[in-house]
Formats: sequence, C-alpha cells, structure tokens
Amino acid sequence: MRQPDPKNRTSADLDQFHQGLQIAHGANTCLSCHDAGNYDALKLADGRKVAFEDSIELCSQCHGPQRRDYDRGAHGGMNGYWDLTRGGRVRNTCIDCHDAHVPKYQSAHPAPHAHDRFQHGAAHE
Repeated sequence: MRQPDPKNRTSADLDQFHQGLQIAHGANTCLSCHDAGNYDALKLADGRKVAFEDSIELCSQCHGPQRRDYDRGAHGGMNGYWDLTRGGRVRNTCIDCHDAHVPKYQSAHPAPHAHDRFQHGAAHE
C-alpha cells in the first residue's frame, strides 16, 4: 500500500492514482476532506473522522443553507413516504446527487415543448 503524500493537493500532482480526476470544489484540496493518514477516510475540520455514509456531516460544514433546507425536506430527494405512519423513507444525501469533487450541476436547457396540433390548428382538415 502506498503512503499518502500530503504535498499532493490536486489531481495534477498525482502520479499513480486518479490522474485526470476533475476537481472543481472551491479552494478545497484533497486534504480538505480526506484524512492525511488514510485517504480512504474522510475527516471533519476539527479532525474527527466521518464515514462516507455520513458525508452530509462533512458537506454541512461549508454548505449550511443546503443542510438547513435538507433537514426541512426542501433539498435532496427521497424514496418512501413523508407521512412515516404510512411507511418508511430513505433520504438521499449530498453524494447521491452531487459529485463530491465537482458538485455543481452542469448547465442544462429544457427540451422544446411538444407540438400540439390542437393548439396550432390541424395540418389537414
């Protein structure tokens, strides 16, 4: 196993793994989120480790408004029921929808609407 190198700050610094990895997440570097002693582990700003399943705790350190909206049900999707008396639910977390290294959604344009022959008149009567 290769030892982590804290001098590696971007994917351009890598020579064995993750070459070409896109990183566009503010001024963050690998060690902003990954543990310097074990890149397979995440860490909070205070150094406490956090499991990948709990990455929302890591993201929330910088993305407080999104976390607030998530907690209130206005950000992030889910499967299941709002009314928990009807059944359970599974909430998405940040990395279910966002790439942790490039979290911004790509720009998209809506598809043109379908042509409605009744709205615009029939071609042949």
